[in-house]
Amino acid sequence: MCTCLEVDSVLKSFGDNIVLTDVYLCCKPGDIIGLFGRNGTGKSTLLNIIFGTLKGDRSFLRINGQVIKGSAYHTRQVAYLPQHGFLPSYLTVSQVAALYVPKEQVKHFLGDRFIFKSRNNKTAHLSGGEIRYLEIKLILYSQAPYLLLDEPFNGLSPIAAEEIRRHIAESARTKGIILTDHNFREVHKIVNRIMLLDQCYLKEIKDKEELIPYGYYLPPERKE
Repeated sequence: MCTCLEVDSVLKSFGDNIVLTDVYLCCKPGDIIGLFGRNGTGKSTLLNIIFGTLKGDRSFLRINGQVIKGSAYHTRQVAYLPQHGFLPSYLTVSQVAALYVPKEQVKHFLGDRFIFKSRNNKTAHLSGGEIRYLEIKLILYSQAPYLLLDEPFNGLSPIAAEEIRRHIAESARTKGIILTDHNFREVHKIVNRIMLLDQCYLKEIKDKEELIPYGYYLPPERKE
């Protein structure tokens, strides 16, 4: 039995616009997969199909060898960080932690230097960067073995982004992680696999220079 998340034969179109065609992706514990592609190529669509908040025209999902016939989020094997905020604005940070984080880990969670100072504040009073940091940490503390992170570094300060990279690397010791981001410089520091969505198809990138035409990577300047 394969200990992995596999999504296979994904097909998705919106009207006459085909977005995904025969997409296959396998994520194992220890993987940090960077999912790249230009705007509109279907990165978020693919994550939503995996998570189960969007139905593909055709798709097959297996988690640790078991075929998932319904939405993956019902299994609690997959956690998803969407681009938009998902926290109730009327709760304090401490209340959110009590709601989302396993009880034995709440104290450690709130001890984070970026979270501790605002632990008694309502989420409505946090800055965009503070909210994003909190949301990412909540997903990373999830007990789900597979994590989907959509634009996790968006809105983070360089210091906060560095901290999140460290937390993602720690989580990947036991979890499989798929993340999207437009910032190649942030993502390539932690990913061990790179996938590219282009013209409806998904392919694995073995050499980062393959990303040059897409604007993700600039070759080093040659000396004359």
